[in-house]
Amino acid sequence: AYVYRRRILFFLKLFLNLPLCTKGDEVRLAEEASRKYGSPTPTIFSKVIDKSIPADIIYEDEKCLAFRDISPQAPVHFLVIPRVPIPRISEARDDDAELLGHLLVVAKNVAKQESLDEGYRVVINDGKHGSQSVYHLHVHVLGGRQMAWPPG
Repeated sequence: AYVYRRRILFFLKLFLNLPLCTKGDEVRLAEEASRKYGSPTPTIFSKVIDKSIPADIIYEDEKCLAFRDISPQAPVHFLVIPRVPIPRISEARDDDAELLGHLLVVAKNVAKQESLDEGYRVVINDGKHGSQSVYHLHVHVLGGRQMAWPPG
């Protein structure tokens, strides 16, 4: 099942003309994304939200949704994104506090649903130096193995 899922993701990336990401590509992708930042075109996450591209959605409510990462960096790797596009965590306003808290509560609940009882890592990348490759706030949740430290 895992190999089959990976093949589907590979062909989906090719079909949608998405980059096939490796760990070494993170910086390059972040630099490319930072050059495009502020462009009026919708992000890939906007297209996941409006269902114009498929995703393996594992949770959704009126404020956010969670779906499996198409390039997982751990046995369990999913993203939690707000429906309202906030480009970067550094651009969140004080009145976004309730939504930001909700994203973390959803991350915790979905981690439990995914049986990450031994723990997991929560990551929010911000800007070029934070290797943010999509300018729509997203929370990575990674688990299912021992994480290394330092992370990057």
